[in-house]
Amino acid sequence: MAAPREFGPLTRQMFVRYSGASGDLNPMHYDDTMARAAGNPSVFSQGMHQSALLATFATDWLGAESVRRFQVRFREQVWPDDVLTCTGQIDTVTEQADGGRLVTVSLTCSRQTGAVAISGSADFLIAAPDAT
Repeated sequence: MAAPREFGPLTRQMFVRYSGASGDLNPMHYDDTMARAAGNPSVFSQGMHQSALLATFATDWLGAESVRRFQVRFREQVWPDDVLTCTGQIDTVTEQADGGRLVTVSLTCSRQTGAVAISGSADFLIAAPDAT
């Protein structure tokens, strides 16, 4: 199991920056008046923003060069001032013919309330150690 990693507290400014960087210009992520008019308590984070935080956690753990698959499911909205905790655990390790290992992991990004914002899984191909 990987050591948990926290992100946050998240801010409106982070949501605005992610909007600009990603091209997701939905005003629900940066215009508080419009978000409230739509029935939300405030602006909220983009699901892909949280997904990027979870991917950062996973690649810091097992290496960006090793990613073979990354999949997420959005489960709950994330609001300003939320603190997210990313966790991961190894589900399976499959030995490869070349001596490497295919590692399948479960990933979770939870809010400080304990509710899961995103769940996911990923495959990492860990190269065989050099035989020198």
